[in-house]
Amino acid sequence: MTYPDFIHHGGASGVTGSCHQLLADKNHSLLIDCGLFQGEDEAVDSFEQLQVQFDLSSIKALVVTHVHIDHIGRLPYLLAAGYTGPILCSRPSAHLLPLVIEDALRIGFTKDERLISRFQQQVQQQLIPLDYKSWHTLVDTPELCLRIKLHRAGHILGSCYVEVALNARQQNHKERIIFSGDLGAPWSPLLPAPQSPYKADRLILESTYGDRLHGSRRDRVKQLQQAIERALGNGGTVMIPAFSIGRTQELLYELEGLVHSAGGLWKDLEIIVDSPLAARFTQVYRQLKPYWDAEAQRRLQAGRHPLNFDNLYTVSSHQEHQQTVDYLAKSGRPAVVIAASGMCAGGRIVNYLKAMLEDARHQVLFVGYQASGTPGRKIQKYGPQGGWVELDGQRYTIRAGVDTISGYSAHADQKDLLNFIKRMRHWPREIRLVHGQDNARKTLKQEIERLYARKNKSVEVLLP
Repeated sequence: MTYPDFIHHGGASGVTGSCHQLLADKNHSLLIDCGLFQGEDEAVDSFEQLQVQFDLSSIKALVVTHVHIDHIGRLPYLLAAGYTGPILCSRPSAHLLPLVIEDALRIGFTKDERLISRFQQQVQQQLIPLDYKSWHTLVDTPELCLRIKLHRAGHILGSCYVEVALNARQQNHKERIIFSGDLGAPWSPLLPAPQSPYKADRLILESTYGDRLHGSRRDRVKQLQQAIERALGNGGTVMIPAFSIGRTQELLYELEGLVHSAGGLWKDLEIIVDSPLAARFTQVYRQLKPYWDAEAQRRLQAGRHPLNFDNLYTVSSHQEHQQTVDYLAKSGRPAVVIAASGMCAGGRIVNYLKAMLEDARHQVLFVGYQASGTPGRKIQKYGPQGGWVELDGQRYTIRAGVDTISGYSAHADQKDLLNFIKRMRHWPREIRLVHGQDNARKTLKQEIERLYARKNKSVEVLLP
């Protein structure tokens, strides 16, 4: 085997389950993320798929690019397999990660509170928060120096891409390796846009939207307003499935802007967050205001509260949740409900869908990626045709309106991904495309090769 080398334990040929191992030499390696498989990426024997069966002995650190479940959901299994090394992440992620792990433990690992508490304590002991743009040395021996630096990725609060400086001293061989994690789209609410590194010899690049372009932020806010006003005109509820972290807070930010400026029916419109986890994340987001972007800082200085405004209501208990579902389903009172899960694969959004999906007054509004095989993708695909979807083992005819705002993505689109490469001073000679479905990866591969050909540069684009 020649070094450095890579092993992809997930998130290579699919969108979820991100887990990438950089082999620096036979004794030293680095693990980037350890995520959960979802949708079509999830195997029939999902328990077997969750098991961490690869060799941990050479892993000197786990680096978490961000705290979405498809990037850290297998962390409990990694710890159970015996990993005791450092868990490195940005300082904002260090605030958010324990909440995600607690939720992941309860849903997919154990209900035993004592065991959950033990895992939480272990995570806290191993967690090492890092500042952005500061080098952190992992290995420093006569044979090898291995350092990492985190850069803002603009995907969710705390997200980063990872720059690895590898120096194989005996071979006199130096490399810069970049793991993109999930890169954000420019102009995402609350988050500064990612800036490209100076150089990369090898780039491990996400490709979720490698085959498409997003609309502009102005267009998507207008689409959001129009979609909600159209549904409210029918006297119904707008149901927005959204991830508890990232998407929910972005939506609240944009909705506060509409409440502030649009007037009319928006003035008294109830905006309901029905997700205890999302509410907790939103609270942490408020505490992390120093990491917000300049636009968000200007709103704060103007006396506005983008994540805590008057029209915003939070549902906490299960009893209150059930009462809210029943009330909105029967009354037809105009409201916007944001609830997890983002792909309708569980969580409180499912109860809203079961109660309202067969009523034409209501609307389902998708603002995020729906993985193949998830209920969200099926509603998105079959809803406009008057089809059906199975929820908790029962068929529901889709009579509610179904709308999608594709530009509302926390992921970079094809243009953004190409720009991430173009804006490097020294372009990578090898690019490995991960975290994307086949068509997205193949399309992006062609576009990258065209980009290099236009500049008379050579590149090897790999599809692991």
